[in-house]
Amino acid sequence: MSSDQPPAVVRRGTNLDRVGGFNDTVVLDAIRRADERLSRVEIAAATGLSGQAISNITRRLLDAGLVREAGRQKSAGLGKPRTLLELEPTGQYAVGVHLDPAVVTTVVLDLTGQVVARRRAETPASDDPDVLIAGIAATVEQVIAEAGAPRERVVGVGIAAPGPIDVERGVVVNPPNLSAWHLVPLRDTLRVLTGLPVLLDKDVTAAASAEKWAGGPNGRGSFVFFYLGTGVGAGLVIGDEVVRGSSSNVGEIGHVMVDPDGPVCFCGRRGCVGETSQPRYLVQQGIHAGVLAKGIDLDDRHAVDVAFAELCDQAAADADLPGGKVARELIAALAGRIAKVVEDIANLLDLERVVFGGPHWDQLAPFFDEAVRAALEERFLVRSVHPFAVTGTALGADVGAVGAASLVLDHTFSPNPSVLLLGPAESAPSVVVGSAERLMS
Repeated sequence: MSSDQPPAVVRRGTNLDRVGGFNDTVVLDAIRRADERLSRVEIAAATGLSGQAISNITRRLLDAGLVREAGRQKSAGLGKPRTLLELEPTGQYAVGVHLDPAVVTTVVLDLTGQVVARRRAETPASDDPDVLIAGIAATVEQVIAEAGAPRERVVGVGIAAPGPIDVERGVVVNPPNLSAWHLVPLRDTLRVLTGLPVLLDKDVTAAASAEKWAGGPNGRGSFVFFYLGTGVGAGLVIGDEVVRGSSSNVGEIGHVMVDPDGPVCFCGRRGCVGETSQPRYLVQQGIHAGVLAKGIDLDDRHAVDVAFAELCDQAAADADLPGGKVARELIAALAGRIAKVVEDIANLLDLERVVFGGPHWDQLAPFFDEAVRAALEERFLVRSVHPFAVTGTALGADVGAVGAASLVLDHTFSPNPSVLLLGPAESAPSVVVGSAERLMS
């Protein structure tokens, strides 16, 4: 790891007997976050736990199949070589589902965060919740079978949905781009259909969690994950912690005004970034500019996606041609609008980087890096103190689904200091025995 990257933050354990479950997750999290395999001595130094506690915990984790021994490390002195530990990928699995108004992506992750099975399908045009949820449940079963994951090792399903959501009730409230969805009990319905614990969160929060879990150096420190799909959103990680807000609806940036002369948004104002970033709006601009054919049905999501891809292809193909030049100007204007929002978020929260991702990122990436970087170099107020990086996710178009599964792994295995508030009779459940049940609450 290069010296300019922030180090992984490892939780400190406690040697109080009654919080063994918490300490199990502290050790597991330390092993997960390490850039290299760790010995028991190094785990003790990282977590602040005693050697005896580490010995007991690692024995439990080995017996549960969550970690494995992975070679030996030569001692600096004359002592015995130290045994190294790493996660056992097949120890547990998590399913992730990303519900985007255009496409539904389903993945299975192993314990190390690697995708071992995936499926993608267009979201049905009708948006009927019952039909869509039944299809998701069937796909969950298919990907578990394709992954070869023993059912008893699948700890749960994470589902990333567009906001707003009601996390306490597991309800998708009224997403602007899913017209038939209103107070849909997505979590509980999917739990009944699959028989698995289900965790619901916002798509942008899930994407930020994915970057934190599996994004390497990009997922450390403080950053904004800027989601580019049918809509836009911002997932936040501050000091290595995913920020959710008081109702878990952080990141609703769609109504930040970026163009006073822009189109009217459904909120009644003009020029909201959510409205001016939609593929539908870009396609409409392309039609009016004469670089896309007339007659495209702007209410047909599939037709819009095809036309949007054509617009991006024209912009990338040859900027010297009239059509290519106009297409590039339209995409550059989009990049400028989004750079304005990123600038405001970065300055407000003193962030280290923006990570772009989402279903449309691959198409837009060639046009964004330079434009956004240039804007932030001029307007990031603390650039003399530290730089601000602009990067794309390394997790690809599956980032939302990977994030949904990562939320399950994170919820199940990451240290939660709140267990330290429990009384002696309410000691935290073991990570091995009680992890899946915690998702049900």
